Amino acid sequence: MELRHLRYFVGVGEEQHFGRAAERLHIAQPALSRQIQDMEKEIGFRLFERLPRGVKLSPAGKLFLEDARRILGEVQEATRRAERVASGKAGTLRVGFVESISWHGVVPEFFRRFRQKQPGAELTPVPMLSLVQVEAIRSGRLDAGFVVNMTTLGKELDQRLVAQHKVVLAAPKGHPLTRQPRLRLSDLNDVPFVWFPRRTNPAAYDRLMRACFRGGLKSPRIVQEADDHATILSLVACRLGVALVSDSARWQCPRGVALLPIVDLKVLVPFSLIWRKDNRSPLLQRFLNIL
Repeated sequence: MELRHLRYFVGVGEEQHFGRAAERLHIAQPALSRQIQDMEKEIGFRLFERLPRGVKLSPAGKLFLEDARRILGEVQEATRRAERVASGKAGTLRVGFVESISWHGVVPEFFRRFRQKQPGAELTPVPMLSLVQVEAIRSGRLDAGFVVNMTTLGKELDQRLVAQHKVVLAAPKGHPLTRQPRLRLSDLNDVPFVWFPRRTNPAAYDRLMRACFRGGLKSPRIVQEADDHATILSLVACRLGVALVSDSARWQCPRGVALLPIVDLKVLVPFSLIWRKDNRSPLLQRFLNIL
């Protein structure tokens, strides 16, 4: 039995007449009669009682008509939903982001714009470290991700720069460094630091260390490591040390922490969207177009 058989049956069942049903279905009446007969023969019982003028549904036919309408409706709805996914109007998009630099600016603004332009799509934001995002995108667990830029991503990934952030010093309020009018890297020798571990972003770690070395901070005295901005800022607030952080930290900075510019630290933190080049998702393409 094929879907066309169900459509033929519903047409005859609703018209109660082969001639009118044939006209409605744009099929010759003899061919329609033959299709219904073949259908009845296949299922093993009569769907219609033949009358001198027209037909009427048998008791089994009445029940079958209800189910046939439902099945055809579900097929039509499934086709509509699939078409929306195929055209990028619906579906699910999983996007990673680095939480520490996404409190304000491009990421929340872009998510808001995407929701406005794609109300039928499901957006799943996933807070995740940059290095973890790269592996999740490669494996297909994420469709795209906002990451702190890295020097090498691999040939299978593409990226688009969306923002750049300055690096500033986070220090406890009242710390002697907060009273210096022009803070330089050389002023930070022997100051205890809270730092992020190299494994979380080797490229960013090495770039920052090289900039510090060139500016006279040859070996920062790291007393504590922490993976994310929020933990680092909390440890600074507890006066465990100072830290070099993105200036986006101002959106989540504890009250007891001051953010200070360093005049000879010119490092910028590039923030990019990355995705697999071979990801042909229409929804991802719409996502990139909006960006």
